[in-house]
Amino acid sequence: MSVFWLALAAFTIGTEGFVIAGLLPDIATDLSISVSAAGQLVTAYALTYAVGSPILAVTLNNIDRRTVLALALAIFIAGNLAAMVASNYALLLASRMLMALGSGLCMPTALAVSVAVASPERRGRAVALVTSGLTVATVIGVPFGNLVGSLFGWRATFAMVALIGAVALAGLLLGLPKGLPRNTASLSERLAVARHGNVLIALLITILWALGGFTVFTYFAVPLRGLGFDASQISLALLVFGGAAAIGNMLGGVLADRLGTLMTAALGLAGMASALILHSLVLKLMPGQAHYAVLGAIFLWGISGWAFYPAQIASIIRIEPQASMIALSLNASAMYLGFAIGGALGGAVLATLSPTDLGWIGGSSVTASLLVHLARGWQARPKPVKIAG
Repeated sequence: MSVFWLALAAFTIGTEGFVIAGLLPDIATDLSISVSAAGQLVTAYALTYAVGSPILAVTLNNIDRRTVLALALAIFIAGNLAAMVASNYALLLASRMLMALGSGLCMPTALAVSVAVASPERRGRAVALVTSGLTVATVIGVPFGNLVGSLFGWRATFAMVALIGAVALAGLLLGLPKGLPRNTASLSERLAVARHGNVLIALLITILWALGGFTVFTYFAVPLRGLGFDASQISLALLVFGGAAAIGNMLGGVLADRLGTLMTAALGLAGMASALILHSLVLKLMPGQAHYAVLGAIFLWGISGWAFYPAQIASIIRIEPQASMIALSLNASAMYLGFAIGGALGGAVLATLSPTDLGWIGGSSVTASLLVHLARGWQARPKPVKIAG
């Protein structure tokens, strides 16, 4: 039962982390800022997560895991409450950075705790249950949070997230035992893994994948509103993306076992790059008649982009099987670094070009990720054996 509360915490963090994309236009209007400036709320969150998560994990290494989880969720809830009452952009930016510190501390701790509280034969399922909280957030939490924001104002969404977080915090305090293992890696151990050449290449692939996706996703609602989508239709589009992401996540795991991680990741990246570029083409060539075509591109983007992720995770574990948790922690930081750069790049695109250009620019980054991935696979291929004769 305690793993359920960990999954609920992940659901809460995933909902807040992704729902912001649908709220940016309303936030920009309410605070009298540009949409690209509002998009930096995503960049600041992601950058704080990427940098703060490993630092906090090492700093709090010797504190009981239950206490760390409670502290992390309390910080996250406080950030949401601060966002709910923020009167200006600076305060909202600071509140999102506070949320990022809480979520960046909570997620890796929750994964470690799920392993500690589960029996050896159920540890894989415990980890899967926790990570499913993020997937379910994209399917249910994000569309619902966007709908709440459209009906009651964007501040109500932060209030909703804080409430769910409080329920998760109460469950963790009541359901988790004290004295959980304190096996967080030191900073020197993390740096040692990061210096591994193949790990560095894998992290670059993750960064480029995340960068491409969040160049578009950060400003998800902007081109849709340009097509005439209302709030309920944007919620539907987020539901399409979330459902496709959930399917893609499961499909990626199955295909990685059957086709191998190299092929599965390549297919996922190729599909995602195509979908993002198609997103731009549809917006540019079919204005006014692009509703269903855009939803199709969004579905392809979600299913292929998230089919890549489990294959990439499996690939990273194979690179450093003895230090897989450290490598995966670094991969999470790389992912959020990509999110941060993508949010900044998307803002620059809106400021200098057009919302219809977001897709092909994001798709170009994913294409670069695919090329690096294929080059890594080519280098790792079995070499032919020369037979003397």
